[in-house]
Amino acid sequence: MTRQAFMARLREGLRGLPAQTQADIMADYESHFADGQSAGRSEAEVAAALGDPDRLARELRAEAGLKRWEEARSPSSAGAAVFAVLGLGAIDIIFLLPILMGVVGALVGIAVAVLAVFFAGGVMFAAGPFTDPPGGAVAALMGGLGLMAGATSAGAVLTIVSIGLLNALVWYGRLHYRLLKPALEPQAQGTLA
Repeated sequence: MTRQAFMARLREGLRGLPAQTQADIMADYESHFADGQSAGRSEAEVAAALGDPDRLARELRAEAGLKRWEEARSPSSAGAAVFAVLGLGAIDIIFLLPILMGVVGALVGIAVAVLAVFFAGGVMFAAGPFTDPPGGAVAALMGGLGLMAGATSAGAVLTIVSIGLLNALVWYGRLHYRLLKPALEPQAQGTLA
């Protein structure tokens, strides 16, 4: 594979990443080709040593998504981290996606229940003194406050659990990346030597 073909495939695989990130990655791989050329290697030898540009792009996109989550913990960076991990391999999608769908579905269901309990507590708190609830108006006020406080606590625990699960997913992605990288490097080192 020629330098131009390798770089074009790598650039295509990196599409969607921030422009500065793409430029840094492309410059790094251009320097690999320049170093190889100065050492007397052909473009095809350097390209073979670097590996498949499509696979490199997937790994680099995954790493960028994981870094984005670590730098800015927001819903969009969480989504980027999840898709980065899923993008590492088709086999992982077969096993990991159903599990993730189940976990995300359960978390969304619990979040809806927490919101429903919170609003039910608010209605009990607001309407209690004007209706004739069992136990009187004070019981309705206290019951409403209790429901809202319990829902708020459950929401806080749900948030902590969600962040913990996302961090576990990021850890899995990094572990997966570390396992893939050595599998590619011996081939690359054997070709470069």
